[in-house]
Amino acid sequence: MNRIARVETFTVGLPSLRDFAVAGGSVVQGGRPAVRVLVKITADDGAIGWGEATPIPSWTYETTESIVSTIENYLSPAAVGRPLWDLDGLCRAFDRTISKGFSIGMPLARAAVDVACHDAYARSLGLSLGELWGRRRRDTIELAWIVATESAAVAADSVAEGRALGYRHVKVKVGLHTEDEDVAIVEAVRAAAPDAVLWVDANQGYTAAAALRVARRLAGLDVAVFEQPLPSNDVAGLRRLRDASPIPVAVDESLRHPSDLATFVRLDAIDVAVAKVQRCGGLTLALRQCQLAEDCGLAIMGSGLTESDIGLAASLHLFAAFGVDTPVDLNGRQFITSPYATDPVITVTDGVAHVPTGPGLGIGVDEEAVRALAL
Repeated sequence: MNRIARVETFTVGLPSLRDFAVAGGSVVQGGRPAVRVLVKITADDGAIGWGEATPIPSWTYETTESIVSTIENYLSPAAVGRPLWDLDGLCRAFDRTISKGFSIGMPLARAAVDVACHDAYARSLGLSLGELWGRRRRDTIELAWIVATESAAVAADSVAEGRALGYRHVKVKVGLHTEDEDVAIVEAVRAAAPDAVLWVDANQGYTAAAALRVARRLAGLDVAVFEQPLPSNDVAGLRRLRDASPIPVAVDESLRHPSDLATFVRLDAIDVAVAKVQRCGGLTLALRQCQLAEDCGLAIMGSGLTESDIGLAASLHLFAAFGVDTPVDLNGRQFITSPYATDPVITVTDGVAHVPTGPGLGIGVDEEAVRALAL
């Protein structure tokens, strides 16, 4: 029985391509290294797997330092010696090791280890993650182009850039400006992409009253979804907004654990559940949450945390498993590069990502390149 023998962390600086900000603040600064924490799991039979954490203090409370110290001092000791196949047991061990915050403790750190264990276990069996789970409903996932700009004029230019690269659909970050400016940006995007699936994401940036005003102003622009307009813990406000909004409300940051989704379902406070691997603490809990959403008849949309290709691969497998057929926000390729990625690599053509088919995550990782990128 192969067991987890070693957990290693690598804090790396990845090349960035352009600026990216959400309502909480900066995510990527063009020209400055984008810091990611990569995790390597080694089993006692030599099986290796990789995972990724994306420290974004403007989005969640976890920092680079807290992710590394949590993995090295708490999660690694809890993981070493455990059977590689016992992914549920690993999840429960982490529950005992790090107490929950709002609903789960240190999800990004947990996610990196969980994904690496999935990768190592599936590789040891010669199976892709879809084959390991026995579910793969799609071979391709359509990506959305992300617009997060300072003005309506720049927004139109951003859409044109995405269209030139083959992206057909657009997600707009709002909550960064005044209500008038946010609406003007969305209007400019719709004018530049009249046939696109268009949705807006406030990343908790509005009050309930402001969110309803904005939703009513956007109703005539054929906006598909209004994502996380209110703070994650404002469940009552999200329920009231869902009842009054002319646009379906999607919930992202509020859904850290499957039990959070169960609460929203019981309260009839959700239209669309957003699937996100890191936010859920990894693939083990993300699979449970997606299954609950599907069983409850909710629509599932996909999103990520501006990950490099390790995180991109994990998300593609999850979304393919549940047949997510709407455009997803996996925007890493738009804002950063992954110099460690080696054959096989993830293919993205005209805004469509091909789900990897090789063992584990299905991508190659050059460890020498990872070490060269280490900060």
